[in-house]
This record gives sequence, C-alpha cells and structure tokens, in this order.
Amino acid sequence: MRKPFVAGNWKMNLDLVRARELVAGIRGGLGTDADCRRVDVAVCPPSVYLFPVANELVGSGIALGAQDVYPEPKGAFTGEVSAEMIKDAGAQYVIIGHSERRHTIGHLEDDRMINLKVKAAGAAGLTPILCVGETIGERKRGQTLEVLTFQLVAGMTGVSAEIAERIVIAYEPVWAIGTGEVATPDQAQEAHAHLRGELRKLVGDQADQTRIQYGGSVKPDNAADLFGQPDVDGGLIGGASLKADDFVAIISAALATVQR
Repeated sequence: MRKPFVAGNWKMNLDLVRARELVAGIRGGLGTDADCRRVDVAVCPPSVYLFPVANELVGSGIALGAQDVYPEPKGAFTGEVSAEMIKDAGAQYVIIGHSERRHTIGHLEDDRMINLKVKAAGAAGLTPILCVGETIGERKRGQTLEVLTFQLVAGMTGVSAEIAERIVIAYEPVWAIGTGEVATPDQAQEAHAHLRGELRKLVGDQADQTRIQYGGSVKPDNAADLFGQPDVDGGLIGGASLKADDFVAIISAALATVQR
C-alpha cells in the first residue's frame, strides 16, 4: 500500500514569526502522530525561510520542501536557487511545474524547463513533486487526459530509474487552484488513474508505488472524499496549509485512509 503524502505549499505567504508559529501549531496538532510514521508530511515555505523552518522541524518527523528550483548547479543566475542549495538548507522535496509557474509567473515555464528541473533536483538527491494539470478551457474541450499525458511524459523524459523510483506526481487542475472550485472525487480519480496508467508505460510496475497527490482547493471538509479514492495518495495543499488546524485536519483525513 502506498503511504499517503500531504505537503503544504505556503506560496509567497507568512513572515518568519508566523512561519514559526505555524510549524508549532502543526506539531502540536499532530500529537502522537508527529513522527508521521503512517502519513508523510512536508511543508514548503518561501526559499528565504528554508533554513530557519528546517530548524523548527527538527525532531518532528515533518519534512521540508522548496517551492521551485533552478536547473543549473551554479553560475550567473541572479535570484535563482540551485538544487544543491535547497538540499543544503535541509530540504528533501521540491515542487516543480506548479500551475502558477506554468501559467502566471515570470517567463511562463515550458515543459523543457520543467524536465530540466526534475533532473537537477533528482540528481541532487531531492524528491521532485512534479505538478501536472489542465486549464478550464482544456477541460471543457475534452482535452484533460491528453494534456496530462503530454505534461507527464515531457516531465519524465530522460529521467533516470533512480529518480523515477522516488518522484511524486501532483495532479492540480489549474481551474481549481485558489478558486474555491475543486474536482469531484470521481474527476480526481479519473485523472489519477489515467496518470498511473501512463506512468506505467514509462516506468513499468514502479508506477504502482508512485504517489500521486491531488491539489486544488483541498480543505478539511472535502479531503476525506478525495483521499478515499484508490489512486489519490494525499494532497499538495495551498491556502489550507497556512492554518495549522486546517492542515492538521487534512493530514488526519489522509491518516484515516490507512487506518481503515
């Protein structure tokens, strides 16, 4: 059975005082499950807070992740952060290809850049969280599965078997990011099952062990239904990860799927 994985993407939110308060609230809320033995948990703060948040997480069982990475190891890349730097700050995970980076931020990342980032993160020993998802226009045109296949294959092209063994996929329908809209459990399961089938063509039976998170307006009141789907292995949580009580409740929903 795949171990559920719940990661909080803080995006560009919080200052250091509030970040520390949030971590303390999450640690307190998890109680006896703070070692995360049955559910993997991570938080992904802005890059400037990686190191101080890493210190706050010591002994908690909660992992640290970054929100983005640059594919080059070093050089004249003003403002960028390499995979080696992220790992050196204490992170284990890095989000790659989030819909906001694909569609709304900076130069709008294409699949080639996302692929390079996956390889760089993996080579540095980080676990990539590769995000894929369709826009509302693509869904209305019936192109959801086609888009997911293209983004998955593009992101995984040339990725070594060692990286493929630990990669996490996150299905994030663009139309559900920060909108309050959410895929129905059936829609999420259809997308996740499709991704697992396409992943099986790329990596064989390893696909049965690959965790596929759902992301897109996950909240305490819908998490259980989403996580209860057979191919949904937890969530990549945005706004709800900024409130300790909500994030802990979502983690509890994931925990319930392994206690049944």
